[in-house]
Amino acid sequence: MAPTLSTAQFADPAEVTEFVVNKGNGVKGLSETGIKALPDQYIQPFEERLINKFVNETDEAIPVIDMSDPDEHKVAEAICDAAEKWGFFQVINHGVPLDVLENVKAATHRFFNLPVEEKSKYTKENSLSTNVRFGTSFSPRAEKALEWKDYLSLFFVSEAEAEQFWPDVCKNEALEYMNKSKTMVRKLLEYLGKNLNVKELDETKESLFMGSIRVNLNYYPICPNPDLTVGVGRHSDVSSLTILLQDQIGGLHVRSLSSGNWVHVPPVPGSFVINIGDAMQILSNGRYKSVEHRVLANGSNNRISVPIFVNPKPESVIGPLPEVVAKGEEPIYKDVVYSDYVRYFFKKAHDGKKTVDFAKI
Repeated sequence: MAPTLSTAQFADPAEVTEFVVNKGNGVKGLSETGIKALPDQYIQPFEERLINKFVNETDEAIPVIDMSDPDEHKVAEAICDAAEKWGFFQVINHGVPLDVLENVKAATHRFFNLPVEEKSKYTKENSLSTNVRFGTSFSPRAEKALEWKDYLSLFFVSEAEAEQFWPDVCKNEALEYMNKSKTMVRKLLEYLGKNLNVKELDETKESLFMGSIRVNLNYYPICPNPDLTVGVGRHSDVSSLTILLQDQIGGLHVRSLSSGNWVHVPPVPGSFVINIGDAMQILSNGRYKSVEHRVLANGSNNRISVPIFVNPKPESVIGPLPEVVAKGEEPIYKDVVYSDYVRYFFKKAHDGKKTVDFAKI
């Protein structure tokens, strides 16, 4: 049987890289050629493929917290408890209007449905701003195996900068999503802070916990042989907090701290998935946990997600908060400049929880 164009076209790894990475087609473009077999450079190592087989073997579930409960003390307690025991939780009735969420999901589809020539204006080589980046996988130059995901990353500097450089098809929706979720983010940080003896989220603390913000639009196209690859490999986030909006497809899994099992985070309509990032783990001196998570590739559906990464300012020095070590608790992390920490994270492939060791004493 003669090979179809697509299998012949992508037999050579260099051609795949050229098409996906350099020409800006992304894995979405690859998926849309109708390829029937996963190209070799997407095949993950044995241990990752093994996890794919065992992800749904548990009935554990991350907490779902109703933020509209009038008993605010109870809400705060549930959030801090989840941050310590799971590092992940979902929130419902969070006060962010649902149409804002629907709009940013629609805008994500609009961006990824643009012709390649349009999207390519935002690749590392072409983008007019270093704060706007259309790319694929995680760190294609550092990875042994690529991940089945395309993304648009938007680092917020100012409304004016966003107005000028963010893509027209999604900028208003992404900005509105970011701005309308701020009250909820402050609330979460207040609850988490109070439990660490941080009396109030003053300007200094606000700049430390949420001094910079990045919004990513993620696209996970239909994948041939999804069991051989991943949408996103095992990693923990470098943020203080990550706020994730996901669609109804599913595929995000979190590693249970108590059992080590991989636990699915089922899509709950109108919810956010919140997780603690490495910066918060360091600031809390290990009380709050930044937990490994990964995303499966999907053989039958395209999936999108829209995370907001709430981070310290790049120039912030992060280490265990004075409020935490005041009571004689031994610091387990040293002070590091946040931008150095992030640079270290992006220099290597996704490798589970190894980044945080960079800050260990």
